[in-house]
Amino acid sequence: MSDGARHRRVPLRLASAEDVVADERGAAWRAALTIAADSAAAELADSRDGGWPLIELRAGASILAAAAASTLHGLGSGVPHGFPPALPGARLIGAMRRSLLTQVRNATLPDADAVRVFGALEELAQRMDENAAHRFASKIGGLDGLSLIVDVAHDMRSPLGSILFLAEQIRRGASGAVTEIQERQLGLIYGAALGLSGLASDVMDLARGGETLVQQEMRPFAIPNVYQQVQDIVRPMAEERGISLRFATTVLDARIGHGQALHRVLLNLVTNALKFTTEGDVCVSATPTSATRVTFEVRDTGRGIPLAVQATLFDAFRRRVGPGDYIFSSAGLGLSICQSLVRAMGSELLVESAENVGSRFEFELSLPRQTLFAETARI
Repeated sequence: MSDGARHRRVPLRLASAEDVVADERGAAWRAALTIAADSAAAELADSRDGGWPLIELRAGASILAAAAASTLHGLGSGVPHGFPPALPGARLIGAMRRSLLTQVRNATLPDADAVRVFGALEELAQRMDENAAHRFASKIGGLDGLSLIVDVAHDMRSPLGSILFLAEQIRRGASGAVTEIQERQLGLIYGAALGLSGLASDVMDLARGGETLVQQEMRPFAIPNVYQQVQDIVRPMAEERGISLRFATTVLDARIGHGQALHRVLLNLVTNALKFTTEGDVCVSATPTSATRVTFEVRDTGRGIPLAVQATLFDAFRRRVGPGDYIFSSAGLGLSICQSLVRAMGSELLVESAENVGSRFEFELSLPRQTLFAETARI
């Protein structure tokens, strides 16, 4: 051993009274976590929707208790090693938290470190939530996940369609007279179901690329018929909100185009307009600009769209600009689908809006008259 090493002194530190007290508190909390783990396992095993063996719950809860203790001492990182992903980690942590609170209230546990311990449990729950989200995302990724999303959205639309039909039938007195309050409540039910049905359709369209729903071949249709179909759907929502709803057009002859896609775009735009208008009116117009072109406009007297939101209005996924700010349509999906469909029909959806004044959406389509189209096809 060298002289330097022989004469090197390691500083000694005597344990203070504070150290002893802190160590006693730490031991008490570690024991409390063990008790909480056993209590949480028993609680979940006895729950009606359990289905997890008690021995597995105890093993998982013990892992969580050890991870919380490690986190408390600054040693924890990531998801607890060895924790079975099939176990309900979040529910176990919640049950452990309740047990610890009971121990603190009963004065069987020192509350000096309570904030740190509950903070450690919260951090642990957050890490596990993030891991679960990543695992779920990996499962629904790819074509299988896309198919799953479309199937779920499709299955949602059937019962929602039934709710829409039944609410409207009851509202119109098919099952007997309804009071004014009941009529308003049914209108609210109808509006909520219509919004959910539209969101399900938007998700399906987005998953399929949006523009793929436009039929490949243009077919004859009449704009007044499209108007009527849209009006029949949104009228209960307009009546419930006390909004005047007007449809106007001078284009009465049959046109060749994508009537189904036009119906979808107008339905989405009118629904959004009604959603964000509390007084005044919503107007839909179709004006011929030439022998073959028609300009469509949906205008409202609603609260308008903030300028900062307009820049990303047609993005499928948008973040809120700030706390309390709103997203104009459900997750941005509705307007994103509208833009995709309008572009697939060879046009562009434009918007003008002013806060506290209203909004105007406009697009122009090429819609040849059916007779003109037939004559051109014979040449």
